Amino acid sequence: MVSIPATMQVIAVENAGKDSTLRIEQRAVPQPSAEQLLVKVAAAGINRADLMQRRGLYPPPEGESDILGLEVAGVVVAAGPLHKSWLGKAVFGLVPGGGYAEYALLHAGHAMAVPAGYSMAEAAATAEVFLTAYQLLCSIGNLQTNQRVLIHAGASGVGTAAIQLAKAIGAKVAVTASSAEKLAICTALGAELAINYKTTAFEQELASHWPQGVDLVLDPVAGEYISREMRLLAMDGKIVLYAMMGGHDIPQLNLAPLFKRRGQLICSTLRNRSNRYKTNLTQAFSQAFATMLAQRQIQPVLQQQFDWRQAQIAHQLMASNATIGKLVLTF
Repeated sequence: MVSIPATMQVIAVENAGKDSTLRIEQRAVPQPSAEQLLVKVAAAGINRADLMQRRGLYPPPEGESDILGLEVAGVVVAAGPLHKSWLGKAVFGLVPGGGYAEYALLHAGHAMAVPAGYSMAEAAATAEVFLTAYQLLCSIGNLQTNQRVLIHAGASGVGTAAIQLAKAIGAKVAVTASSAEKLAICTALGAELAINYKTTAFEQELASHWPQGVDLVLDPVAGEYISREMRLLAMDGKIVLYAMMGGHDIPQLNLAPLFKRRGQLICSTLRNRSNRYKTNLTQAFSQAFATMLAQRQIQPVLQQQFDWRQAQIAHQLMASNATIGKLVLTF
């Protein structure tokens, strides 16, 4: 029987907003419901959503933990009555909040076994980016073999995961990124076309290489990118927005190019989806790609691990946009 303390250390946000800071405080260890696992956290992935939550722009779903952290890896130390088989197992998965803590609640349907040979840090770097990429490419984008996909922010966590999944599907991949180093990583992962958006108009470069158009665009930028992307679409192509790093206003949007191509403009989130949706997504991803993940035919790109007490430093690095792949906190 594992001894579970009454309290735990967590990273809390102080003064939420543009001047927020992080501090360590004591909280009660949460108790798992019938459908939950209690995980002794070994590592927690860092996501841009954490920075947004600190600024008060991305609150947790109602009733969920206000502690930062959307994905964890660790060992199950308590479980609901129907899920005792997970006890003692190393797992990773999405959490709606609460990851930056010594213990976190993980819905049993969202738990995945840590593949043999994976470190806890690698496991913690996997769920958010691969499930997001799988949702965008497959659940929403319905990407098929030999179709063409444009992945913006190709060297990001989601971008590096999406390149690998798209190549595994048999699609042709183009990416944008901001430096030669980032583009080199994207090419190594399988991107056929890598465009530096700071020095080249991506829509012109793409149109010259793929005059037949793009079937799917994964866009975390939004803003003025949308008008530029619409003209790139193949017939029945899709633009899937999953963040708004370039702003939520679209200047002088002319919908005619979208109509001409019977195009779709889709907005997607994951955190506020239902538990059933996330369970189905996790199971579908596992069925399609768990073997490839275990064999490292696909795997997370882990740039750096930080002791959890250095979360502030890790956040500063992420905010600099100088990262490639994932950053992880270890406990």
